[in-house]
Amino acid sequence: MNIEETNKFSIEFYPPRSADGEKNLDNVHAQLTKLKPDFFSVTYGAGGSTKKGTERLVLRYAELGSNVAPHLSFGGTDDEEVRSLLRNYKEAGIARLVALRGDLPSTEPDHQRYASELVTFIRKETGEHFHIDVACYPESHPDSKSYEANVEYFKQKVESGANSAITQYFYNADAYFRFVEYCQYKGIDIPIVPGIMPITNYQKLSHFSSNCGAEIPRWLRVRLEDFGDNRESLKEFGIEFVTELCGTLLDGGAPGLHFYSMNLAGYVTKIWDNLSLSER
Repeated sequence: MNIEETNKFSIEFYPPRSADGEKNLDNVHAQLTKLKPDFFSVTYGAGGSTKKGTERLVLRYAELGSNVAPHLSFGGTDDEEVRSLLRNYKEAGIARLVALRGDLPSTEPDHQRYASELVTFIRKETGEHFHIDVACYPESHPDSKSYEANVEYFKQKVESGANSAITQYFYNADAYFRFVEYCQYKGIDIPIVPGIMPITNYQKLSHFSSNCGAEIPRWLRVRLEDFGDNRESLKEFGIEFVTELCGTLLDGGAPGLHFYSMNLAGYVTKIWDNLSLSER
């Protein structure tokens, strides 16, 4: 299998938990398909909580002609379940996966299995059939003891057989460029695609960023706070800022962009069009 490694532009969904949410996502998928992204990815949920919804969305959107990359983890899923998913995806013509550590249910805190182990398992079961993306953290994973340890864990995934990586979102381009430079120094040579989070709701973004270790620079935090309840102005500013961030990343050599859509079409579409990504 040969998947072009560079200039990839992709969009991420999460499985809705209601019929109305799924209907809405179908509309969002239809809108974003017009942008002709290289692929969509579908998240797996903490502890594999959405694995059935993930599989259903992936197979349905693949039948509609989209390239879809399901997220996969060992969290809350045993070997046979993972083996069954791999078999189903392979039979459906799925050629790309996003392999993650994932989060275990609180009832199983001592059985954590890492993404490097999952990559090894996928390679053992399916050889080179799947292009495997893994996660990485330019501002360091919140559980890492040091910046060097953060990169070392990433390197283990690469050595296990990962083809490319998608970063946690960030709002400081220098954090990405310095991370890539350090990874290259450590012998990591796979494409590292920036994860992009549109700014849609400051309160939710602040809460999520605190949990996942993504830094909102102080100047940006203060600026977003200034908008208060003026969501329209925040939306306009967010689109302008994220567009500029993406342009800086691409001009600096980033091999693509991966948009965390939050199951919304408008923000991604506007930024996509601002950057003329469909023409790249």
